[in-house]
Amino acid sequence: MNGAVMSLHPALPGLLTPQQGTLALHQPTPGSEKQIRYAQALARRSGVSLPGSVIRDRRKLSEWIDLHKPRLPESRFSDYPTSKQVAFAERIARVRRRDIPRECFRDKSLMSGWIDSNKPR
Repeated sequence: MNGAVMSLHPALPGLLTPQQGTLALHQPTPGSEKQIRYAQALARRSGVSLPGSVIRDRRKLSEWIDLHKPRLPESRFSDYPTSKQVAFAERIARVRRRDIPRECFRDKSLMSGWIDSNKPR
């Protein structure tokens, strides 16, 4: 650049607008079909309306589902990992050639932590 000074070119109006600070950097991902069907079924069963804005954002839809899904009754097995968690951990253990600590089979949060620290990246 032969000594020229860079400046905002006046021939490009609207290049920098006052609204730029309020524009979203990325658009939210809409909920999946399965997620939407489940949320609609929950809304029908509970008699609650499902806001349209929630359907357009996967995270908000997931939060709405968590708030409205039926809670499982507490039992002595409530803290145990699910069969899907155990199966996933066992697949990881086979691939990594590691044993799963015995206490993980009695506590779902321990199993979750073991999975997170051992799953392939």
